[in-house]
Amino acid sequence: QVLLAESGGGLVQAGASLRLSCAASERSLSTYTMGWFRQPPGKEREFVAAIVWSGGATFYADSVKGRFTASRDNSKSTGYLRMNSLKPEDTAVYYCAAIRDSGSYYYVAQLYDYWGLGTQVTVSS
Repeated sequence: QVLLAESGGGLVQAGASLRLSCAASERSLSTYTMGWFRQPPGKEREFVAAIVWSGGATFYADSVKGRFTASRDNSKSTGYLRMNSLKPEDTAVYYCAAIRDSGSYYYVAQLYDYWGLGTQVTVSS
């Protein structure tokens, strides 16, 4: 069982930046991929970004590519999502999730085993 806890959400104006954190209870995440998903109001949950813990390979949705950056700190078992140039359409509840050995299916929410409770990000125009 891996417990995940997100933090860092908030209310910001368009163009601002935020950094979300996802602290994991598992000491070693070397076999995991950490995914970031979001659920805008009234919409389905969607893939945002993922980072393969071992090696640090990252993947992004087209809508955030170039603006968002996923990273991790092994010593703290914590993943991060740096979000720059935020837009009103980025408003959503953001979740981190973890999966063992995702392979190429890092973007499929249903395959993730562990989820945080989410943190709200609201971007005003």
